[in-house]
Amino acid sequence: MEESYQAAVKRELAHNIQALNFELKYMIDAHISAFQGTFTYLIEKAANQTLSLFDSSYQPLAQEVQEPVRELFTDISLNILGEDMPVEGAVSRFFDALFPLVYNHLLSPTRAPLSEDYLECLRLTRQDINPFGPSFQGMVTELSKSLWASRMMKQSLNMAIHTINSTEHAGMTRECTRALVRMQYCPHCQGLTLIRPCVGYCLNVMRGCLASLADLDAPWRDFISLLENIAGQMSGSHDLELALLGIRDMVRESIEYALTQGRNLTSMVEKVCGQLHEEISHKQPREVTFQNDEDVDETKHPSPAHVRSSLPLKSSKNERPRSLKSISREFIMYMKLSKAFYAVLAERLCDGDLSVRDGSTCWNGEDVVESYTKNVMSNDMKAQVNNPEVKVRGRNVVISQVIDQLRHFIKVVSL
Repeated sequence: MEESYQAAVKRELAHNIQALNFELKYMIDAHISAFQGTFTYLIEKAANQTLSLFDSSYQPLAQEVQEPVRELFTDISLNILGEDMPVEGAVSRFFDALFPLVYNHLLSPTRAPLSEDYLECLRLTRQDINPFGPSFQGMVTELSKSLWASRMMKQSLNMAIHTINSTEHAGMTRECTRALVRMQYCPHCQGLTLIRPCVGYCLNVMRGCLASLADLDAPWRDFISLLENIAGQMSGSHDLELALLGIRDMVRESIEYALTQGRNLTSMVEKVCGQLHEEISHKQPREVTFQNDEDVDETKHPSPAHVRSSLPLKSSKNERPRSLKSISREFIMYMKLSKAFYAVLAERLCDGDLSVRDGSTCWNGEDVVESYTKNVMSNDMKAQVNNPEVKVRGRNVVISQVIDQLRHFIKVVSL
């Protein structure tokens, strides 16, 4: 009989904790989806705008540049997801692929097509020649800051879910289980099925059972503060939307810089890769015509998702999703409300039908009384050593690991 009561109280407490966690988890999951939807939209839009630049202004490159552009935005997407995909490497690979195209089609349009060996030489020497000027480093800097903030926000959301899930499966000590049985089922043995525990008694039992969870209060508050900081950066100096949609202009500036350096670039290239002989070619001289962003037809280009099967993007929807600023503000508003989540967990469990406020007769663990007279201990572990209802022997190993993981995450992100 006692074993069935113990199993029952374990199930009930786990269910009650899950019920309290549900709203917070649901809110976080919803914002994970919202962030991902906006990331996907912005990456696809920026990719299509960049491709449209070549259609409108650098037509000779339009076909061959599609793969490098899509690979760049695939790498950006993977970076946000937390993959080991450094921004500088992704941007560098893009410009390595772009230089041979610019040189072949725009800087020497009347020459015969370049050989594969010559094109490879151009790719390998791009960094030394630096044909695109300061725009390359500016693009790396802007994207690095913005992608870092977005990546950290995504990782923070996952850490929040991990923390909450871990608290649901922390397990209960034998002393906790016995105290719960005494609180909830011992009155039944005396036929007192309608009597509920005194609120002070309930708080002592729950705080004793959840002593390790209460230790999460301080790191959880620090974690929420970290989220506020990241969200502030996403809405300010590290605005991903501005950085992504600015790639088109940075690429255009880079190409125009190369064109202004035409003779010097040709001289440097020929010193490294060899001279080219003038030959009659069917290539047309370049025509540069600029088109406003408002005139861009973003549906003209296929989604970057078709380049690599690993690209976790969905096709764009007609409706623009909410901005990252809007999602961040709403998310932080909800998370700030959860700052004291672990500090008041015992109170929330005892606030419902589980206990009765003093003023009515209630169960104190031994008898039916008018009020609970023992000292009600505070949440912290030091106070719980003197808990009169539950013997608290030490910290829960699982919760201690979660606390360490949370603190480590905060430390790494704050560096």
